[in-house]
Amino acid sequence: MTVELEQRARAIRLLLMDVDGVLTDGKIFNVPLGAGQIAETKGFHAQDGIALQWLTWHNIQTGVISGRDSPATTERAKQVGMTYVYQGHIEKIPIFEEIVAKSGFSPSQIAYAGDDLTDLPLLRRAGLAFAPANARNEVKAAAHYVTNARGGEGAVREMIELLMTAQGSWEAILQKYRTA
Repeated sequence: MTVELEQRARAIRLLLMDVDGVLTDGKIFNVPLGAGQIAETKGFHAQDGIALQWLTWHNIQTGVISGRDSPATTERAKQVGMTYVYQGHIEKIPIFEEIVAKSGFSPSQIAYAGDDLTDLPLLRRAGLAFAPANARNEVKAAAHYVTNARGGEGAVREMIELLMTAQGSWEAILQKYRTA
């Protein structure tokens, strides 16, 4: 980790993320329920989920800003204790500004993870910009850190380990489970 990356990561108090392509692999499944009804679902990585919970243990808030509205995202956010859940917003700047105002954090204290063009404005505003390995090239170019893992395949876990390592809390997680 470079000195600049470590300094940026040390300042983070909130991790915001896009959903499809970051927390998921981007695939959306429309499951027939019968009588012409369809349920939408998507898959989330278990290692991302536990790591999101660890962040909350260490006083780092989490949240999502997604262009899609999805009950699966709502449920996942609840499961992992997210503070901010905004869905159905393709234009994300107003939501980011609302979160800055509500949280009291400056943009330099917020990390954002995105994979597509709609995420570029937030990646440029956030103190730390993450992109998963499957992100568009334009997004990777705007990121401070590109994960080795793809979205939905542990990319968020990788981001969280980087944050916690820089903030000195990753060793506490390792120690907790080594001695359990």
